[in-house]
Amino acid sequence: MSESNITITLIGARLAKPGTQFIFRGAAAECEKCKLKNVCLNLDKDKKYQVVGVRNGNDHECFLHDVCVRAVEVTPCPIIVAIESRKAFNGSKIVYEEPACDTACASYSLCHPPGLVSGEKYTISEVLDESPPCDKGLTLKKVELRQ
Repeated sequence: MSESNITITLIGARLAKPGTQFIFRGAAAECEKCKLKNVCLNLDKDKKYQVVGVRNGNDHECFLHDVCVRAVEVTPCPIIVAIESRKAFNGSKIVYEEPACDTACASYSLCHPPGLVSGEKYTISEVLDESPPCDKGLTLKKVELRQ
């Protein structure tokens, strides 16, 4: 993993452990009056991140978190998603478009994973072996996407 993929941000102390994954949902109303908001709000909204390191330093009071916030190093998470197999090639770039599916489909959560943004560009870092079923009759492949 390259240093350029690492972002330093502040998150709740209870979440500040290597391996923790979260989706950054953006600013809350309480953030407006905080002097540290630029450090907390430096991530992309609705993207999934993983804590890869905890910085030594001070804990900071937070209007939102019940304990405090702590400086951590995060990287964007790879996201597992099912896409049409004809688009599933290692290293290829795709624009994710959320499919119009029935929520009762057994693969719905795999085709609509949290952290993907419709219209955003992603790279297929790995095509996985699994071929999930599709109620619409499409041939799907499970892939790992990175931004």
